Amino acid sequence: MADIPLGCYTIKSHGAQIARLHMYDWIILVLLAVIDGLLNIIEPFHRFVGKDMMTDLRYPLQGNTVPFWAVPVIGIVLPCAIFGGIYFKKKNFYDLHHGILGILYSVLITAVITDAIKDGVGRPRPDFFWRCFPDGKDLYDNVTTGVLCHGEKSVIKEGHKSFPSGHASWSFAGLGFLTWYLTGKIAVFDRKGHIAKLCIIVLPLLTAALVAVSRVDDYWHHWQDVFAGAIIGLTVASFCYLQFFPYPFDADGLWPYAYNTLQLAEAGIAANSFSVRPTEEMVEEGQGEGGIALRDAVRPMEETVEEGQGQGRIALRDA
Repeated sequence: MADIPLGCYTIKSHGAQIARLHMYDWIILVLLAVIDGLLNIIEPFHRFVGKDMMTDLRYPLQGNTVPFWAVPVIGIVLPCAIFGGIYFKKKNFYDLHHGILGILYSVLITAVITDAIKDGVGRPRPDFFWRCFPDGKDLYDNVTTGVLCHGEKSVIKEGHKSFPSGHASWSFAGLGFLTWYLTGKIAVFDRKGHIAKLCIIVLPLLTAALVAVSRVDDYWHHWQDVFAGAIIGLTVASFCYLQFFPYPFDADGLWPYAYNTLQLAEAGIAANSFSVRPTEEMVEEGQGEGGIALRDAVRPMEETVEEGQGQGRIALRDA
């Protein structure tokens, strides 16, 4: 890699090295995907739904404005395409790798949290009545007044997964990460007053918000489900981004931590943000001046100690 220009880190030159370094991260990522798959297979908790509760659960059963397959495209594929575009321009594989790994972790951790809560809570969707009684003929237990559903099992199962919203959490996890990423790349907080940059970073969040709102419009979720999903997604996205990248307002906020450290190492500077080692000339000068100062400071102390010891001996003899 001696002929590689300084600051140029491509898939060919550093791809295998970075992949080996983060091998366990990718293994855990696959494990998260398996866990989320299992959470979607198991039966959620069937919360009690009584006759009196059906008043708020009679919204019409209809399709999705934003289909399920579109959420990964909006929340993962689109941001990764942006990461790829920046890579082909800047040739920084650290940035591409950490961007992709970070957003995948953001989305999958969010998915596991969301689906685990869905299964545990079992809140009925606003359209639960029509999932439970597709023919409109409701039937209830004579004692408990609980519903006696006769609809399709898979539809009823999905009807117990209202809280929190998966569309909202996935969208905010992916597009929230992208917002952090773009904020650092275009230096939104560079203190130059270019407020128009805010319009760029607001777009991903607005898109995520519209996806979330569509779930309420389609009567698949209550507003609390969407709000909780958005909070989960944004929180996880923030943690995942800051695991790989500095804060956007930081002086080194453009690139990942790993790239910044490597740049400092290749430039011959000790990459330690907590201490700055002085040069040899500074040390020699400091040792000379410091040695004189220390010696001057020590002498009076020695004289004082000797004086004190002498007085102490006289005092003891007198005693």
